[in-house]
Amino acid sequence: MKKLIFLVALITMVAFVSGAMAQPKPAPAPTLAPATAPEKPAKMEKSSGTIRMVDEAAKMVDVKKGKKTMSFVIDDQTTITKAGKEISLANLKKGMRVSIEYEKEGDRRIATTIKASSSKPAKKAKPTE
Repeated sequence: MKKLIFLVALITMVAFVSGAMAQPKPAPAPTLAPATAPEKPAKMEKSSGTIRMVDEAAKMVDVKKGKKTMSFVIDDQTTITKAGKEISLANLKKGMRVSIEYEKEGDRRIATTIKASSSKPAKKAKPTE
């Protein structure tokens, strides 16, 4: 009789253990991977120079600094100011000095802020003798 109880207990224990082992392991929680790589926040860059050309139709401004000319795209978020007052793209003229903050998107430079000043840089005062 003891052997029979021991055998029944052993079979019951094996049945429970094998049942627990036979259950599939839960799948790891799926990670939410974006379809594309996340975009890096655009880095603000600055430049200054003299306006070489303004294209209102294409909303572009070319600025010359030394021997280098850079093109900037103007969009609806671009703020253009002169003497602290907001002006339109039509008010920018060739020869004006500008300071531009922009973001690079691929090979394009998108102007976020354009600060215009007078057409010519300020003259240095001549030393008096």
